[in-house]
Amino acid sequence: MSAASRTAAVRKPSARDRLLTAADELFYAEGVHTVGIDRVIEHAGVAKASLYSSFGSKDGLIRAYLEGRHLRRRERILTGLERYETPRDRLLGVFDVLAELAAAPSFRGCAFYNASAESPAGGVVEQVCDENRAWTRSLFTELARDAGAHDPQALAAQLVVLYDGSSVGARMDRSAAAAVTSRAIAAALLDAATRTRAD
Repeated sequence: MSAASRTAAVRKPSARDRLLTAADELFYAEGVHTVGIDRVIEHAGVAKASLYSSFGSKDGLIRAYLEGRHLRRRERILTGLERYETPRDRLLGVFDVLAELAAAPSFRGCAFYNASAESPAGGVVEQVCDENRAWTRSLFTELARDAGAHDPQALAAQLVVLYDGSSVGARMDRSAAAAVTSRAIAAALLDAATRTRAD
């Protein structure tokens, strides 16, 4: 490999990528509105003009941050569920994936809940958070249907509430225990939702 090729291979990330990385770290740790643009720019080590040329505004950067979080969350869950063989285990596996995430020292709860809690209604945060929640609801509905629930949408609605609660509990308690407990509750809900009428 030539020196030029090695240089190209280790070329530093683009200004856009560095801004997103900085925003991801700072917004998740401290909040999307608490952290000002100047701190993101300084952390990224780029010129202010780079932010506006890449994202247009702070709202554009917040949108990109949350969309990136959604894509990574979706990928993490779907990849995590690949290790399960049965529909029942896949549904309950969503809580296993959450427990693994909640056990990480960097876990600060749900990025979407955190951003939504400090943002006014009707803005970019609400839009992306709504999209993320719709995906979660859809995933639970699909998994409930595959697992044989008589009313997949009703079970999914219960599981979304349970998932939300376990995410908040894990953050507040600084422990994955809430997600583990929620998995057991989800198993009981699933058993009830798939019980035959004769039972």
